[in-house]
Amino acid sequence: MTDVTKKSVKDLEKLLKDKREDLRNFRFANAGSHTRNVREGRNTRREIAQILTELNARKRVAS
Repeated sequence: MTDVTKKSVKDLEKLLKDKREDLRNFRFANAGSHTRNVREGRNTRREIAQILTELNARKRVAS
């Protein structure tokens, strides 16, 4: 995962959208037992949490 503190808000929102799509695709693949790397889901959720944490911290600073 790249350092989210160095990205702009617009980039973070785009990255968040992409990661949520990745997680959705992972869940569909996992339901059909087509996935081999089960850690991918956990790592994607962790990355989403890191992005959301950074976005919320920036919103608190801005207000």
